[in-house]
Amino acid sequence: MAPSFEDGNALFNFVVRDGNGVKGMVDSGLVKVPECYIQPPHERIDNLELRDYKPSPIDLSGLDGPNHDQVAEAIAKAAQTGFFQVVNHGVPIELLESLKDAAHRFFAQPPEKKAVYSKGVSPSPFVKYGTSFVPEKEKALEWKDYISMVYTSDADALQHWPNECKEVALEYLKESTKMVRRIVEILIGHLGVSVDDSRIDGIMGSRMVNMNFYPTCPNPELTVGVGRHSDMGTLTVLLQDGIGGLYVKVEESTDEEKIGEWMEIPPIPGALVINVGDTLQILSNGRYRSAEHRVRTTSTQSRVSIPIFTIPLPTEKIGPLPQLLEIDGVAHYRQFLFEDYMNNFFGKAHEGKKSLDFARIIS
Repeated sequence: MAPSFEDGNALFNFVVRDGNGVKGMVDSGLVKVPECYIQPPHERIDNLELRDYKPSPIDLSGLDGPNHDQVAEAIAKAAQTGFFQVVNHGVPIELLESLKDAAHRFFAQPPEKKAVYSKGVSPSPFVKYGTSFVPEKEKALEWKDYISMVYTSDADALQHWPNECKEVALEYLKESTKMVRRIVEILIGHLGVSVDDSRIDGIMGSRMVNMNFYPTCPNPELTVGVGRHSDMGTLTVLLQDGIGGLYVKVEESTDEEKIGEWMEIPPIPGALVINVGDTLQILSNGRYRSAEHRVRTTSTQSRVSIPIFTIPLPTEKIGPLPQLLEIDGVAHYRQFLFEDYMNNFFGKAHEGKKSLDFARIIS
């Protein structure tokens, strides 16, 4: 039984500690957003001045023909803004549709079926069901539930990932990996430097599939599905459903957009969104920019999104590439173990790109 929505502590226990999630709260008959989910005015998406996203998706099939150089150039240019969409990426469209169905299937289960994957009781430390980002440290909670699945091996995934989604999630991860590696190699090559395969392996050494669920919200103008943040890793591949709700902050000024403006990335059937992560910004000494983004909620229907996070191995040393430092003559970021960056990232609530302060050299 759900607690009083006016009792913040009881509600927190019901949603977070007991594993009912936001969906459990909504299903119990919620008619207005509880106080602990109301964002301060400056964080509300409805208050933003928004622009439409203009660029067309990049057709990756061109990498295998005479237009290779033009497509590679388009990828590198887009990475300077932090995000872009791709089509003809090699991941079967039928698989993407099955993936969305599997996500809805997992979250449609009774709370007790999902809560078995909660932190502390999950059968694997690499599978976690939860809600919001770091609920204990957030001033206002995010309107989101999720299941996170770290890849270690096929056998482990098939044994420990949830039955409702494990096979399709594993196939999604494996089908996208070749595309991600190709993009990473193009982006590093475009910097005018060369790195060996083992270095690429290190900065792509860990992969994680998340399935995010955003239940309907009675007052979407007061909440966020995910607060402002950039991803900590190298590259993120994101599958949107057809409803939309992803907003990205402009990092580079153009003829049409100004730095600091927000744009909604429209869902395009069959397309995948590519986000540059903090790691790539640091490796490139700031030439590529990680994408600051956020997600809105909606009152009309529940929605899902499914990202794959490609991140370095915890033991990987991260810093600007040495050959770039010879060219630039100055380092904008220090060197560190990625594990330390990761612990810092997950130790704080979302707050834009402040995670990069951990690595930034202040002159």
